Amino acid sequence: MAISTPLQSPGIFVREIDLTGVVPNVPTSTGGFVGEFNWGPVEETQLISTETGLVEAFGSPDSDNTVEWHSAAYFLRYSNELQVVRVVESATNGFDVASGAAAPLVKNRDNFDNQISALNDSDHSFIGKYPGEVGNSISIHWCGADSSGDSDFNAWTYNTSFDTAPGTSAHATDAGASGDEVHVVVVDRLGELSGTRGQVLETFPFVSLAKGALSADGSSNYILDRINNGSKYTWMAGFGTGNFSVQAGTNAASGKDYAQSGVVTKSINFTGGSNGNALGVGDYATGFDLFEDKENLLIDFLIAPGMNARADQTSVVNDCVAIAQGIRKDCVVVTSPARSDIINNTDPTTSTVTTGNTFTSSSYLIVDNNYLKVYDKFNDQYIYIPAASSVAGIMAATDAVAAPWFSPAGPRRGQMLGITSLAYSPNQTQRDTLYKAGINPIANIPGQGVMLFGDKTKLSRPSAFDRINVRRLFLGIERAISVAARNVMFEFNDEFTRAEFKNVIEPFLREIQGRRGITDFRVVCDESNNTPAVIDRNEFVCSIFVKPARSINFVTLNFVAVRTGVDFEEVVGTV
Repeated sequence: MAISTPLQSPGIFVREIDLTGVVPNVPTSTGGFVGEFNWGPVEETQLISTETGLVEAFGSPDSDNTVEWHSAAYFLRYSNELQVVRVVESATNGFDVASGAAAPLVKNRDNFDNQISALNDSDHSFIGKYPGEVGNSISIHWCGADSSGDSDFNAWTYNTSFDTAPGTSAHATDAGASGDEVHVVVVDRLGELSGTRGQVLETFPFVSLAKGALSADGSSNYILDRINNGSKYTWMAGFGTGNFSVQAGTNAASGKDYAQSGVVTKSINFTGGSNGNALGVGDYATGFDLFEDKENLLIDFLIAPGMNARADQTSVVNDCVAIAQGIRKDCVVVTSPARSDIINNTDPTTSTVTTGNTFTSSSYLIVDNNYLKVYDKFNDQYIYIPAASSVAGIMAATDAVAAPWFSPAGPRRGQMLGITSLAYSPNQTQRDTLYKAGINPIANIPGQGVMLFGDKTKLSRPSAFDRINVRRLFLGIERAISVAARNVMFEFNDEFTRAEFKNVIEPFLREIQGRRGITDFRVVCDESNNTPAVIDRNEFVCSIFVKPARSINFVTLNFVAVRTGVDFEEVVGTV
């Protein structure tokens, strides 16, 4: 090994040294939402960007889940990044009740893979992809190979969806087997998924009943693999009693015939799917736990649901604060009061303050005071949804039009979009009461509209972090500089590395200073905080001092009348 140049004789050796490190741009506008939906994977994060995408992933709402559905949808009016988790309570998937098996609960792909053997052993065949009554709209139809001719296929309702009748695949032919091919059709029998009764949702042509069957391109053509890897609407756990030939699911071999005797066209109508019970505190906790993985999931806002009871709201919110402040340390929790504090309450301000006092005092928590009246076009009704998702959305929109360190409140950035009215609009006295309690009023300000009219966090002690813009400023710079700091891992803690790191982060902070986020800063990364003892512990220390910009909350206008002969220089500064 060469200590200097690796050359053994005179020559030119070229090497590159990369000193172009920068603080990366990091996203700061992603919401995290947990709720009840009619369709879609359970206990699995799904990134949604539009209301249309929300319908595609989780279905349209009914009267039971319309509040939560529209809470998610209203965040998407401001931002195009929402991580959604569906949770259920005692729900089941649609399936073939005629099989005699118990109603299954299959939450997502991992959950299905873990229980596929048990489902097959209990005689399950096709199962709705996700839990919920919507799954009962699905029917599965298939046509197998017929050694006596194509008469069954020609009379089959869905024959026009395929080029020719099923027969023997090339894989089976090579093995000396026959009759392994099947056509499968997934149909929206009741129209709950597509809006049209009898709509063909998916087709799977020429799939094979032979285990290990391969297509010409080398991919699996085995019916279980094709269905489970390709269908958006159904799982296939096994073949079920009497659904297919007894050879189904075995390897192709010489002389083996997969063709089923008798009628080769069959169908299954799913039933037994249910939405389950109303969600409880534990269900939400399970969903929010999925947001704890900060390494693989970027989240900026944990949006709390609107529970009806105060105790339930407190439990959910404080659990979210524990995640944001204690585990992730890179996001904030946004919540409204309990539903019973606002809807049909004769003194919503007092109730809101009482509930707010049960929340954890934290700069990672942002509390508003209201519910929004919005129109539910899916069910032709007006509903009240918690304002929390819109408040989080306003903060996300502020990132786009300004920066995270700008206050999201007021007429410039705090306007509520797409609402009919508020559950109540607090007057000045009520706003004073709320604000002193760390709760941000949402009010209809005459001549300016409905807006967020406060920018406090729920930190009870006086601090720069009792303002939303300061908390979000620090979350933004902490995330970005933490990513940049990965480049000093496993380097030497010497003057060169320390100077290199300072040269990376100081331009980043100067840019924020130029964009009015901070008024001054200083970066200390030298022998004063990287002492020999620190170096010997294989540590690296960089101290970043920041003076955050402060938002204006109180405006005083002094109108001073003076005598005609008075020089203004004599009175300026005296009042």
